[in-house]
Amino acid sequence: MAEILVVAEHRRAKLADISLQVLGLGQRLAEEWGAELVAVVVGGDVSGYAETLARWADRVLSVRATGLDEPLAEPCQRILAGIIRERNPALVLMGHTSFAMDLAPALAVELGAPLATDCVDVALEDGGVRVTRSVYGGKVNALYSMAAGETAIVTGRVGEFSAGEGNRRGEIEEVAVDTVEEYGYKQFEGYVEQEAGGVDITQADVLVAVGRGIGDRENIRLAEQLAAQLGGVVACSRPVVDQGWLPAEHQVGLSGRTVGPKLYLALGISGAFQHMVGCRGARMLVAINRDPKAPIFAAADYGIVEDVLRIVPVLAEKIAETRS
Repeated sequence: MAEILVVAEHRRAKLADISLQVLGLGQRLAEEWGAELVAVVVGGDVSGYAETLARWADRVLSVRATGLDEPLAEPCQRILAGIIRERNPALVLMGHTSFAMDLAPALAVELGAPLATDCVDVALEDGGVRVTRSVYGGKVNALYSMAAGETAIVTGRVGEFSAGEGNRRGEIEEVAVDTVEEYGYKQFEGYVEQEAGGVDITQADVLVAVGRGIGDRENIRLAEQLAAQLGGVVACSRPVVDQGWLPAEHQVGLSGRTVGPKLYLALGISGAFQHMVGCRGARMLVAINRDPKAPIFAAADYGIVEDVLRIVPVLAEKIAETRS
């Protein structure tokens, strides 16, 4: 049976959300290919991660490596290269994160394997792997075919795939490794903390995003109040950052961040492709814009053609009534 191997990532004693998103993609591919879905997690104490991953995978390789409480690419590369050579999976999947971009290219070179990064879709074609990548600033989707019979390494874009339901009972297999080699030229020093009062829009389940249609800086308080009612945070399009109304950490889009919330409420956002590249991973997109021809309506699950300054107070009132 063919095998799909998903490399899980963790940081700060927590399994990264992108790992479950990529496992969701792996589940779909495994069903289509008739393949076994295997997750591998490497670290100092990974038993808790392995139990979670077993709800998504058919098998979990739990690799306990002393000294790797916070993963480094070089020792993980050595461990994973050995596992991949032994198991010879058809496909190796991981999220397109800073860690993966440190690991995946070096791993591909060591194994002589084809590599495709920041992919928005993966499929099987004529016995080989076909990937879709967004190019030219998101204006074009390009298809690339990887040779059949080789282990392909693919990184998937954050927020592009859904984790789905973790309802499996995969088998956990302990994997022993030798003492992890130290690399003098690279050591884990710590995490750079986000500034006080900052937000991480990539982790929010609900985003209330504002665009130029919000009018001016003072009106953003309406979005903040609505976000508070919904248990979410405020995001924005690039013009709002350019105007200095919100800091860059709130920006969604090609030059901002890619998000995948459960709900994305777009207030006065026209829907230029640079912005939509960043939010198309949303499970539900609701758009409010007074321009009926705004491009965002083509991507929205629900749309309201009206001035956001008239709709948002009414929407907030209805939410308050429902909760009371």
